[in-house]
Amino acid sequence: MRIFDPHIHMTSRTTDDYERMHGAGVRAVVEPAFWLGQPRTNVGSFLDYFDALLGWEPYRAAQHGIRHLCALALNPKEANDPRCMGVLDELPRYLLKEAVVAVGEVGYDSMTPAEDRAFEAQLAMAAEHDLPVLVHTPHRDKAAGTRRTLDVVKGLPPERVLVDHLNEVTVGMVADSGCWMGFSIYPDTKMDPDRMVAILREYGTERMLVNSAADWGRSDPLRTRAVGEAMLAAGFTADDVDRVLWRNPSAFYGVDPAAPITGDDYAGNTIKRGG
Repeated sequence: MRIFDPHIHMTSRTTDDYERMHGAGVRAVVEPAFWLGQPRTNVGSFLDYFDALLGWEPYRAAQHGIRHLCALALNPKEANDPRCMGVLDELPRYLLKEAVVAVGEVGYDSMTPAEDRAFEAQLAMAAEHDLPVLVHTPHRDKAAGTRRTLDVVKGLPPERVLVDHLNEVTVGMVADSGCWMGFSIYPDTKMDPDRMVAILREYGTERMLVNSAADWGRSDPLRTRAVGEAMLAAGFTADDVDRVLWRNPSAFYGVDPAAPITGDDYAGNTIKRGG
């Protein structure tokens, strides 16, 4: 079983996790920029974080045979802090980097006017840089937040938008929109493998992405593997599993996760667009 985890926060994980992930079949990951738990108080803190996602973390992943890519953005939660809004002025130069495969996480946390402004500005950046968008749906008022999200992203081609953290309540509206559907599989919250299998039975495997979203909270970087095993036990084919866990994320991000890992993967300064 080969696995490309399209949403995981490895800066919060240990080298033991990388070893376990490789043993479970994980060969590539996308790490979206997110809230680290402790509020950041200035733009420079974000820039150090972005540099780590482009340099140190890909290097660390490569030691365990895993390709590390990232999505960069000002996350919705910290978009509410005026001290952080200057990140939007710095972000375009980072979106030129080879390892940046999307803009994200963007979207809503509390659905405030500040989040609206950051969301719309970063959607415009994604369009300008020809990048897909990874959208975080809020933990509270998820149905309302997902509907609002779909209204905001209407200006982008739906095949360039991944709406993440979905569940049984929100999947239908995203399926109807034509956007990609993302599901985070957690030990206690969000989705679990059996619920995910039920959704795949109802909606099929097209435009479906399954991630662990593993971070500093109670989470498990092997939950993608658990979904693959649950799919097989439920009668899905190995090809179905490969589509969901490997080919779908490869198609959405437009990358070859099986490409050989080279020094450029963690050089942190390789330019691919406009440079």
